[in-house]
Amino acid sequence: MFSREPKQARIDTLIGRAARLHGDLGFAGGLHLDGRIAGNVTAQPGTRSSLSISETGAIEGTVTVPTVMLDGTVKGDIHAPERLVLGATARIQGNVYYGVIEMTLGAEIMGKLTQVAPERVSGSAAPLPVMASLAGPSAGKAAKAAKAG
Repeated sequence: MFSREPKQARIDTLIGRAARLHGDLGFAGGLHLDGRIAGNVTAQPGTRSSLSISETGAIEGTVTVPTVMLDGTVKGDIHAPERLVLGATARIQGNVYYGVIEMTLGAEIMGKLTQVAPERVSGSAAPLPVMASLAGPSAGKAAKAAKAG
């Protein structure tokens, strides 16, 4: 029912291990990086885009993506206003601006950490209250009991 494993992100674009990109990259949707990018990586504003960087992936430049899952290396600032997930092999040399951060033992950050308010994506629903997110018939009873008590 509840799992600590994050839901697998949708991948629209894949940059393979042997690929090398020199220049800035803009995208929308899901991007998975196994290769190397020398340039800035930016998600299209107003989208629910995500970036996953494998252990072999590396970026030299600024990353501006709502959700980032990092197992590789970034030399530059990361702006992840929604969520940043750092695996054990993640290496960052730069400042990190995040909404929510999750770090696994072994991840390294050489820079400043700054929490920012999560950005709202146009058309997205507001977060559900905890009681409303409970499943099953007992959820309604629990909500009524909380209001009464």
